[in-house]
Amino acid sequence: MAFNLFGKKKKEFKAACNITREPLETGFGYLLTTAQVISSKKYWDLIMTEPETLSYTISHFNNQPNGTQMRNMIFEKYASVAKPWMVSDSVINYFEVDKTEARNNAKKWWESEGAFAPETVGPASQKLDNATFTSLKDYAVLEAGRGKVNIKRG
Repeated sequence: MAFNLFGKKKKEFKAACNITREPLETGFGYLLTTAQVISSKKYWDLIMTEPETLSYTISHFNNQPNGTQMRNMIFEKYASVAKPWMVSDSVINYFEVDKTEARNNAKKWWESEGAFAPETVGPASQKLDNATFTSLKDYAVLEAGRGKVNIKRG
């Protein structure tokens, strides 16, 4: 435990999973970039069917433009994150990443109290080529969650 000159305890550095919000034990988790996160179809299926977003997904699949518009805004919000993402064991399998590298980067992040960032960190639109970014956006906005919602048919 570190003390400063006035004998007060240094505040303990803490973190939570950026996706599930569950607290992470010091030294644990995985550090991912925004490009890695938004490249996962499983991630988008999860995000677009959470209680806060489900109504937009249902609206989208019922051909209501406001639902599609909101899904586009959700995509842009997550795709534009500039900081690295701390991810817990419970969701790391949603992502096709080198887990050893992600774990090592998380350890560096913890050691630096959140200052460490991989070289490829930044908004996904700046880190992925246009075709890849557009393809990921199309999936997130137009397809994600389709299998998890009951759609009214005609």
